[in-house]
Amino acid sequence: MHFLSEVLETYIQEHSEAEPKLLQELTRETHLKVVRPRMITGHFQGRVLSILSKLINPKYILEIGTYTGYSALCLAEGLRKTGMLHTIDINPELTDMQRRYFDQSGFGEQIVQHLGDALEIIPRLEQVFDLVFIDAEKLSYDAYFEAVLQRTTSGSIILSDNVLWSGKVVTPLDPKDKVTPILLNYNRKLKEDPRVETVLLPIRDGLTLCRVR
Repeated sequence: MHFLSEVLETYIQEHSEAEPKLLQELTRETHLKVVRPRMITGHFQGRVLSILSKLINPKYILEIGTYTGYSALCLAEGLRKTGMLHTIDINPELTDMQRRYFDQSGFGEQIVQHLGDALEIIPRLEQVFDLVFIDAEKLSYDAYFEAVLQRTTSGSIILSDNVLWSGKVVTPLDPKDKVTPILLNYNRKLKEDPRVETVLLPIRDGLTLCRVR
């Protein structure tokens, strides 16, 4: 769902930081070769992720849901020189494409790919993460959130994507819809959870920013 008119969305992009050329190439290849290319983060949200990461200047970043690697590259822009980004995805078909762009970006040695179930991988990670980006299977959002809380500290930032779910969070529920009720509960939980401070941002399909207390 487009929450703003196409004219306003274009104006916003034109008056925000330009999209790096490498990410333009990744977007093009994703649309040519990958199923459901609308899942890619995109120019405006990518620049939001980039500037948030630069403001935080994290040593360790965790991403759940790599897809073709666009958001990971945006987040990596804010890494410290000695920092590392761990990104988890369950689709083996995209691993080589991700790595090709990671290595072209200059952040290749700082990005660690993990293939498999995030709920099995996260407990095995030893790092304490300054910045986390959750953008994977929506039915598992609550479980992801609980898992990453165990790998964060006071002041860490947890971002959750697609929390407005094409506007379905404010429209009558379809009885067959299993995802929207999960997101409604998740959004309510983040608002009420005393372990975090929360603000839901109307960026693209909804981006929640939580600061761990």
